[in-house]
Amino acid sequence: MLPKERTKSVKVIDASALAALVFDEPAGDRVAEQIRDCKLVAPSLLHFEMANVCWVKIRRDPDQRHALPAAYRTPGMDPETIDVDHRSVLELALGTGLTTYDASYLWLARDLGVELVTLDRQLAAAAEKFT
Repeated sequence: MLPKERTKSVKVIDASALAALVFDEPAGDRVAEQIRDCKLVAPSLLHFEMANVCWVKIRRDPDQRHALPAAYRTPGMDPETIDVDHRSVLELALGTGLTTYDASYLWLARDLGVELVTLDRQLAAAAEKFT
């Protein structure tokens, strides 16, 4: 009889946390520890936000024009994306004071009943309060 495969826990990851990993930022080690052995999911807007993070970094350091996009496409750093209920996200944003972008991550974490991994202080505070 084969041993049962260990079921990975699911966590929602936002762009701030994923960027710390992908672009080797100082908080990346802390994020890596939080997501060890987890399946990662995010709202579909994650790809737009990650592309924007990459764009900002290239604008700040044009010499990294080729290295940063390569890091952005790191294998294994591509969470499953899930559509969110935009009307519910809007209501959550209005109730929390978050942007609808940030509220998308919180809504998804709440909808799935899982932890939200973020480095954004305001989003983390809302997650503590509204989960």
